Amino acid sequence: MAASALRGLVAALETHRGRDRAVRALCYGCQLAGGALAGPQASPSGLPGRLLAVSAELSACRTALRLFDDLAMLSYSCGYGLGPKDEDGLVRALSVLCNVANQLYYPCEHVAWAADAGIIRARAQKWWTLSMGLWALSLLLGILRSLRILCQLRKLRQHKGTSSPQSQKEAKAQVKAEVVSILAQVADLSNAIHWLPPGFLWAGRFPPWLVGLLGTVSSLIGIYQASRGGNSEAA
Repeated sequence: MAASALRGLVAALETHRGRDRAVRALCYGCQLAGGALAGPQASPSGLPGRLLAVSAELSACRTALRLFDDLAMLSYSCGYGLGPKDEDGLVRALSVLCNVANQLYYPCEHVAWAADAGIIRARAQKWWTLSMGLWALSLLLGILRSLRILCQLRKLRQHKGTSSPQSQKEAKAQVKAEVVSILAQVADLSNAIHWLPPGFLWAGRFPPWLVGLLGTVSSLIGIYQASRGGNSEAA
């Protein structure tokens, strides 16, 4: 069993998405541990400072790797198009808007990264704010989409009344998947708002350990979804 688990881990780490999930979980885990150990220190040193430094480097690594994600996102968006015709209209609209927000997120983040690196002349903070706003919008649309699907499943169960055990099992599995997805997206949305300019809701008010906790929760959910054959695009 240990050998099988090791093979599964190696197979996951050999893929871009699998490696990104592992790096993301480690990044937020280090931030959680470093922030918790640092306590109220403004500039932690020692082990907490080193953990937070590791977290920052892993985050920068993920940002650089996302330079190559535009085409994958474009392929997914084109494949989905306006959505299947037999799908609920509101779900399709939310999905399309979510894809548009995700597609715009990448170039905005690339410009911010290039400006920070001194490659181009631009106001990096402006582009970071724009990319973060697009990520927050994408997460909000994803939450609304999942809530709409849950409402549809509830209505379907009420209208059909008694149904076969197999269909009941499938409906319960879909409800569970949507609830788990909402939890992950709410955690990420909380962090996305924190990273927006101060003055907007709770922007800038989270301590490092809380950012790490929320990110760790969403990362572990993403790994769980991937192991169950789901799709997670957490940034």
